[in-house]
Amino acid sequence: MEQANKFWRYLKDPAKTILLASAHSGISAKLVEEAGFDGIWASGLEISTLHGVPDASILSMSEHLAIVSQMARAVNIPIIVDCDSGYGNAINVIHTVLEFERVGAAGICIEDNPFPKQNSFYDSGDRLLVSVEEFSNKIRAAKSAQKNPGFTVIARTEAIIAGLGVQEALKRAMAYVTAGADMIVVHSKKEVADELAEFSREWDGRVPLVAIPTKYKDTSVEELKKMGYKMVIFANHTMRSSIKAMRETLGILIKEQRAASVEDRVISLKEIELLVGYEKMRENEDRFLK
Repeated sequence: MEQANKFWRYLKDPAKTILLASAHSGISAKLVEEAGFDGIWASGLEISTLHGVPDASILSMSEHLAIVSQMARAVNIPIIVDCDSGYGNAINVIHTVLEFERVGAAGICIEDNPFPKQNSFYDSGDRLLVSVEEFSNKIRAAKSAQKNPGFTVIARTEAIIAGLGVQEALKRAMAYVTAGADMIVVHSKKEVADELAEFSREWDGRVPLVAIPTKYKDTSVEELKKMGYKMVIFANHTMRSSIKAMRETLGILIKEQRAASVEDRVISLKEIELLVGYEKMRENEDRFLK
């Protein structure tokens, strides 16, 4: 509840642009917190990748929940959970809200993709969305389920991704706000942010807007702020950078076959001890084991 309320205070601060970065584990969440981000995006893509499967509703809600619970125990900043299409229908969404709120998440984000979902950037030909009515009912169900008034329900429309255009995205977003959504994510796969700029120019400002600059990566946070976006999510960079680093390190090790060959690429064991709390464990050993 504390982190949900903290996130809500961020929303109410007119001067603040909220910055989230992705995480997929307790240690990656700690690194996001250490870097100074306002909160964590519990990325569906990253958690799926961690398990070695595509981002296509292959993992269950319980598997996502276990990772988010791990992250919530590790950090003291808000966690917003990428819940894809809500793991099913509106009844599934009710259960989703209750469970993620229980483990300490500050909010969830659900999208108007059908279940099972497809990753936004997966090129699979024609892409269908659920009806406005069906997704609006998911939002209503989510808001009816939450116990803490500060818990945030974010609605994400994939209308632009699906090729339906900015006007359809606006129509859907307005319906989702009427249903109770606290924030709106408008998603685009163009390499420039002109669709987001067009959307924000016509947005009525009833709730804050969220941008995810994965494809339009040259657009800065300051530029998105000027367009009217309240929150910016770096949604998958933690996992992508981790894979690159591990692949390069393993390539050197198999070639050189000497641990010293990668010493300049790895942190020390002492740094790991500091990150995960060995100091506190040693204090407890002195108190209770000796």
